[in-house]
Amino acid sequence: MGMLAARAADAGELFQTHIGGSAVLEGVMMRGRCGWAVSVRTDAGGMYVEERVLPDAAERPAWQKLPIVRGCVSFVESMCISYEALSIAVDHVYDEAPGGAAEAGAAPSAPGGEMGTPCAVQGTAEVSREARTSRQVPPADAPDAPAETPAASADAGMFASVAVGVLLGVGLFVALPVAVTNLLMGDLQAHNSLAWNLVEAAFRLVVLVAYIWGVGRLPDMARVFAYHGAEHQAIHCYEHGLDLTPENCMRFSRLHVRCGTAFIVMTVIIAVAVNAVVPVGALANALGATGIARWLVVFASRLVLLPLVMGISYEITVRWAGRHPDNPLVRVVLWPGVQMQRLTTRVPDRGMLECAISSLVRVRAQEVRAERARM
Repeated sequence: MGMLAARAADAGELFQTHIGGSAVLEGVMMRGRCGWAVSVRTDAGGMYVEERVLPDAAERPAWQKLPIVRGCVSFVESMCISYEALSIAVDHVYDEAPGGAAEAGAAPSAPGGEMGTPCAVQGTAEVSREARTSRQVPPADAPDAPAETPAASADAGMFASVAVGVLLGVGLFVALPVAVTNLLMGDLQAHNSLAWNLVEAAFRLVVLVAYIWGVGRLPDMARVFAYHGAEHQAIHCYEHGLDLTPENCMRFSRLHVRCGTAFIVMTVIIAVAVNAVVPVGALANALGATGIARWLVVFASRLVLLPLVMGISYEITVRWAGRHPDNPLVRVVLWPGVQMQRLTTRVPDRGMLECAISSLVRVRAQEVRAERARM
């Protein structure tokens, strides 16, 4: 594509893509319609790559494709994939042997060309969980064999960490804002519903910004945020039609409109409108709830309405913004979420960009194979 692609990239985006991803520990996961791939930088300096195939979206039940509902379904799927990708990263980031299951450097590729031709691939990237854990099972004659394998223990620890994270998230971003707003504004009533919800949203944003800023001060999380930036730059590079090389990726911003950070900020904004419309105060009055009981009614309403809030946010940040990334109205609506990415991303180094490119190349290769199979 060469200079032609470079000139067109300066004028605007050439390609629209649904491919997205997330950062993991020392790596990047990319997801497409057909599957996902995660590339992890190991302690030995190599790269472990693993791919997964997703069920055909055309075979989904019709109700899962409905507006609002599809956003909730997508959110749950994304959380499950992110959890599995993080588990893979934790399993392999401390690998000391340079060879092994999968080690690759991504071949430079362009959206208009033949993608999915990685170079320097050793072994296979398709490694099942059973294969990855079987090496850790002690021999049959080993004395005092433990009741569970280290891999099982690691999975249990990961699950416990996720559970604690969910509880912490609900406590910090749902329960705490409701409690503080109740102290500042008094009971939620019909006459103060809008002001009450605005104060709650403002405090929730303060907590969110403080939390992200705080965790970003941790060295390990700062690197995760840098991999997050690498993910965005690689997608920008692909959307603009340039060869997928670290040098080309570095030309682009680490901020992107289709980002989970923008989605999170949008949920805070949408929640104000949804919570103001639903007569939660009247419901609490009808139940005769006072004191802590009334606080619990408001808290429960936030949890019950969360799927609706997420569904609407998905339609705005993913469906609408993804199809019209250059629309001025999109940029205005998503501006708060894009600016929040200044906290959730860092400028990546070359090795981080190589991980992002590796995952993107493999996801695109899956889609090319699927397209050819349908011909």
